[in-house]
Amino acid sequence: MIENLPPCPTCSCEYTYEMNALAVCPECGHEWVPADSGAEGGSTDGERVVKDAVGNVLQDGDSVVVVKALKVKGSPSGIKAGTKVRGIRLVDGVDGHDIDCKVDGFGAMQLKSSVVKKA
Repeated sequence: MIENLPPCPTCSCEYTYEMNALAVCPECGHEWVPADSGAEGGSTDGERVVKDAVGNVLQDGDSVVVVKALKVKGSPSGIKAGTKVRGIRLVDGVDGHDIDCKVDGFGAMQLKSSVVKKA
C-alpha cells in the first residue's frame, strides 16, 4: 500500500485511490501503475529514464533536434539550433552527457539531453 498516491497524470486530480495494484482517478477514470517512490527504478529493473528539454522520454534510436546553439571545441562554427540528429543511443556518459550520436558535419559526439527535444 502506498500512503501518498501521486496525482493523476491525465487530469492532475489529487484524489486518486488504490485498487489492487493500480492507482485510479475518480474524476476522469484513468488507471495506471504508480511508481514506487521508495526505490529508484524499482519497477523498471534498473533502467533509468532520460528526458529531453521539454520532458519527453527518450529511447535508443529516436531522432532529436538541438534546441540551442552549441559550441564545439576545435571547430570554428558550432552546432546550430534546429540541427536534426537521427539514431541516438542512451549511455551513462561523463559530466551529464547521456546521448551518444553522430551529427552530420561533425561526426560522433555526446550530447546532454537538456539541449535536445524529441523530433
